[in-house]
Amino acid sequence: MPYGNGIITAQAKQPLVSFGVISDVQYADIPDGRSFLGTPRYYRNSLLVLQKAVQKWNERKLNFVINFGDIIDGFCPKPHSLNAIKKIVNEFDAFDGPVYHMIGNHCLYNLPRENLLPILNIPSRDGKAYYEFSPIPEFRFVVLDGYDVSAIGWPANHPNTTKALDFLNEKNPNSDKNSPNGLVGPDRRFLMFNGGVGKEQIEWLDFVLEDATRSNQKVVVCCHLPLDPCASSNEALLWNYDEVMEVVHRYGCVKVCIGGHAHKGGYAVDSYGVHHRVLEAALECPPGTNAFGCVDLFSDGLFLTGEDRLSSQEMVF
Repeated sequence: MPYGNGIITAQAKQPLVSFGVISDVQYADIPDGRSFLGTPRYYRNSLLVLQKAVQKWNERKLNFVINFGDIIDGFCPKPHSLNAIKKIVNEFDAFDGPVYHMIGNHCLYNLPRENLLPILNIPSRDGKAYYEFSPIPEFRFVVLDGYDVSAIGWPANHPNTTKALDFLNEKNPNSDKNSPNGLVGPDRRFLMFNGGVGKEQIEWLDFVLEDATRSNQKVVVCCHLPLDPCASSNEALLWNYDEVMEVVHRYGCVKVCIGGHAHKGGYAVDSYGVHHRVLEAALECPPGTNAFGCVDLFSDGLFLTGEDRLSSQEMVF
């Protein structure tokens, strides 16, 4: 795909920073299987996809890597969860630079937050998994905790668990809270394998974006759960994506939102001009194929070079 208007007028233009992306590795040392919708899943091969990704990222000498969550699968036998997570983290650690992780639902099926976050080196406040980093002065990256309010990952008696279960009972009439039967359109997101961003995190996001605006920084928002229904299946959306995007749209600094979770991927530009890119899953790569990317970030845009099943995408600000 050629670079289009705005990002590059000459191939000699250098990116401000370059980084790697991958999502939904969902490794498990079990035979291949299928999703609830019948899509093939290659649990062991996803490890090879990650190894190929790290090799490519190192060859390109990228500045850092972002993993968009779900590093092991919910079907991983629970006695092996800890070792499986450590195995995948070790593969990420073979990258010659910083790796930024975020949590997904499959991570939380395997380990509670208190055990998971230290392994992923996620800075935590009271078990929360949202944070920010600024690899260069011109840009700030905001990593959201999409399972802040969730029925998975927190202790059964935790207020966030109670809040999530009450919310699901209000929004989803099915006895199986992972079933969207009878729900229509974006309401199909009210499922137990999704989650929401809590009030404290919303206030933090508002503060960070206000500060970024004052500092004349552009922002990339990262979340395992997608934030725009036009870029994702309804069943994969963050419960309160609309509330999060209301904060995002309050400021002009956010240029791109990147997510995972919806395995087939997607792309859309919302009415405020914010780009939304959902990454295709590494888990669903048949042997011999790959799904990861290298991102070049410029002052006026972002160019994602996808490998194989992960589509390339040009996003001009």
